[in-house]
Amino acid sequence: MAQWVRAVAGLLAVVIWVPWPGRAFAAGSEAPPFFASLHADKVNLRAGPGDRYPIEWVYVRRDWPVEILGQFDHWRRARDWQGTEGWVHEKMVSSRREVIVTGEVRGIRQGPDVGAALLARVEPGVMAQLLECRPSWCRITAGEATGWIERADVWGVEPNETVP
Repeated sequence: MAQWVRAVAGLLAVVIWVPWPGRAFAAGSEAPPFFASLHADKVNLRAGPGDRYPIEWVYVRRDWPVEILGQFDHWRRARDWQGTEGWVHEKMVSSRREVIVTGEVRGIRQGPDVGAALLARVEPGVMAQLLECRPSWCRITAGEATGWIERADVWGVEPNETVP
């Protein structure tokens, strides 16, 4: 009996020590969930983590923002702002930060304040580059306009996330 207990304990030690497949993250990367963007003009969203799984959706816009929910081997489970989920290859994911304007027409302002001068209006669904975020405001570039928008008016940033 004691020999069996030692064997099980030894096996558990090996299982705990050996890296679990799909759980290691590259140096300097974050553990999911985190926001990122798609790296190419054409990215296949698959039903599972591998080429053998069917393509369920094809994204045709570079820098499209996604939330990375998990990973397995070289595959990342991604979700877009409309809730579509699937798997993309890690080479198709970029650390570049983009956001999507949500709700209704929103204003981009000169400063992080509702009283700041209005620089532009953006429609819901417009994609913008995320430059920085403060507690209630994020600085973005949408088309030719660079300014501030309320954090609650975009998808692609955590409620309390600080973006340098």
